Amino acid sequence: MKTILSLDQGTTSSRAILCDSEADIVATEQFEFSQHYPKPGRVEHDANEIWESQCRAIEGAFAKKGCSWIDIEAIGITNQRETIVLWNRETGEALGNAIVWQDRRTAGMCQEMKAEEGREEWIRKKTGLLLDPYFSASKIKWRLDNDPELRNMADEGRLAVGTIDSWLVWKLTGGQSHLTDVSNASRTLLMNLEDCQWDPELIQWFGIPECCLPDIVDSSGQLAWTDPEVTGGVSVPICGIAGDQQAALFGQGCFERGMVKCTYGTGCFILMQLGQDYVLSENKLLTTVAWRIKGETEYALEGSVFMGGASVQWLRDQLGIIDDAAEVEILAREVEDSGGVYVVPAFTGLGAPYWDPYARGAILGLTRGSSRSHIARATLDGIAFQVTDLIAAMEADSG
Repeated sequence: MKTILSLDQGTTSSRAILCDSEADIVATEQFEFSQHYPKPGRVEHDANEIWESQCRAIEGAFAKKGCSWIDIEAIGITNQRETIVLWNRETGEALGNAIVWQDRRTAGMCQEMKAEEGREEWIRKKTGLLLDPYFSASKIKWRLDNDPELRNMADEGRLAVGTIDSWLVWKLTGGQSHLTDVSNASRTLLMNLEDCQWDPELIQWFGIPECCLPDIVDSSGQLAWTDPEVTGGVSVPICGIAGDQQAALFGQGCFERGMVKCTYGTGCFILMQLGQDYVLSENKLLTTVAWRIKGETEYALEGSVFMGGASVQWLRDQLGIIDDAAEVEILAREVEDSGGVYVVPAFTGLGAPYWDPYARGAILGLTRGSSRSHIARATLDGIAFQVTDLIAAMEADSG
C-alpha cells in the first residue's frame, strides 16, 4: 500500500509521520535536538542537526512500518516558522547556526526602524505583520550586516536564504529546488499580502538581495521532486508545504470564515479563518496567509504566545523541579491554586497583543509557604492568561 510521509520539523524536535491512503497514522518517530542560547535573548539551532534529526525520524518511522522510500507516494512538510538558515548555493553548506523565531537579538534594530515616522504602518499594510524581531527579515539583515563575507556572497548570488521548509526542500532535492510556500513566505516581512510575491520595496529597504530568496509556490501540488541519491534511489514528489500553525488550521478543519483553532506547542497560536478577503487587525494581531491551493489564497488572523510548552521545558531544564514535562500537571494538581504566585513567562519577550521584545520573565508573589507545586500551577496559569489575552483581542477585531 502506498504511504504518505509527513515531516513535522518543530522548534524542539523533528517528527516523521506515515499515513495510509485514508490519512490514518500508521507509524511515527520523533527526535529532539539541541537548543543553543549563546547570549541572553538569543536562540539558535544547528541547521545540520535539524536535517540529521529529521532523517533519523524518517528512518525510525520506516523501521516501525517496515517500509522504505519506494513505498512513499508523496511528502508533506510542515515547519517552525520565521526561523532562518543561510547556506552556500554551490556546496549546500549551512553558514552558521539558524536564528530561531524566538530570538530577540534584532530588538534594537527594529526599534530604530520604528522611529522612522509612518514606517511601521507602511509595513503593516503591505505584510499584515508588525515590525518585530519575531519575523525573518530583521534576522536575515542582521546576518548580512554583521558578516562581510555573507554580504559579498549575497550580492554575488552565491548565498541561499530560507525558512526551515526551504532548507528541508533543498536537502531533499539535492540542491535542485529553492522554494517556500506562500504561508511561510507571509511570515518573513518581505512578502506582499495582496499578490503574495516578494515586495521590491521591502526587499530594498531591508537590504536583502532577491536572488538569495526562494521561489514562492502554492501550499499544495507537485512542488518539487526529491533527489534519488537522497531518498533511496527513487524520486518522490513533495506535494505539500505549510507553516506549522497554518497546517494546524487546515488539519483542524477550519475551512469556513470565522472558524478558530488554538494549538498548544512550544508556543500557543490562535488562528481564525478569514477566507479570501483579509482584514488588518486593530488590536495588534497579525494577518497572515493561511494557504494557497490551485492559485486560490485564503487568509487568517493570528495571535502568538511565544512561551507555551517552552515554559514547561524551562521548569524541567533550567529550574529542574520536574524530570519530565508530563509531571507538571501532577505537581499543579497538588494545590488548589497558585497561592498568590504569578509566573510571567516572558523569557523571549512578549508576543501579541503586547509585542514587547524587551520584556523578561518573572516570578512574583513568593512567600515562605510557596512550593514548587505553586510555581508549576502558576506557570500553567500564565499560559492560560496569555491565551485569554489573545481571545479578547480576536473578539475585538472580529466582533
